[in-house]
Amino acid sequence: MKKPHLVIFGKGIVVGGSLLVPGVSGGSMAMILGIYDALIRSVSSFLKDIRQNLIFLITFTAGALLGMLLFAKPLLFLVDTFHLPSMYFFMGAVAGSIPMIFRKAAVKKFSPGVILYPLIGILLVYLMNLLPAGMFGSRVGSGFTHFFMLGLAGIITAVALVLPGISVSYMLLMLGMYEDTMYAITTLHLPYLLPLGIGGVVGILLTTRLLEYVLDHYTKASYLVILGFVLGAVILVFPGLPSGFGWVLCPLLFLFGFFLIRKLSALEN
Repeated sequence: MKKPHLVIFGKGIVVGGSLLVPGVSGGSMAMILGIYDALIRSVSSFLKDIRQNLIFLITFTAGALLGMLLFAKPLLFLVDTFHLPSMYFFMGAVAGSIPMIFRKAAVKKFSPGVILYPLIGILLVYLMNLLPAGMFGSRVGSGFTHFFMLGLAGIITAVALVLPGISVSYMLLMLGMYEDTMYAITTLHLPYLLPLGIGGVVGILLTTRLLEYVLDHYTKASYLVILGFVLGAVILVFPGLPSGFGWVLCPLLFLFGFFLIRKLSALEN
């Protein structure tokens, strides 16, 4: 493998691993590593240079898949064994991305949209919360409906893959699919992973150019809606109050997650 391809592969490992941490945006991590624009360009302009774009995307995707395999089992252990502290860390990580998203909105003066657009994002989260529990299937399901819903979930999470500031894993948490997905990755459960992955690819192909256009032409409104979505997501997955030593540990982990993402955001700048 040539050196440039090794660099792309290595960056794929880092981005792939970061995708599994709720609160960490894969898009933002790709920006920090300086590969985000190349990824978007390779997808949106794929037909202009099929050979080069295909090599680039295959190399990056291979690294990302390896990163997921390396990080899935440790993260699943933490979520299963230390659920409440883990959730507080994840909430802190999501909260840490809020200043970055607001900065991207480039709000120069107050207007009704500064209130309205975040409310739209919060409303979207509320509507997602109304979906029946287990609607998107589980790792033990089967049949056309099960595979179709997993594919649909893949399309939904693809938006989080493309947009900087939205965490793919946090999206899975909101859909009630995080632990099932982590388990499927650690066990390579293909009946679950294949429809989810195919849906993700379809979602990326369908949304990349559209999202690129919307972010370029409606930057302020887009990022304010994302801001509301993230705020609503923090509220939605709140796991409850800790007890005992958790009163010390959980706030500390929340702050650690918050400042970790703030530091990564500073690197992105």
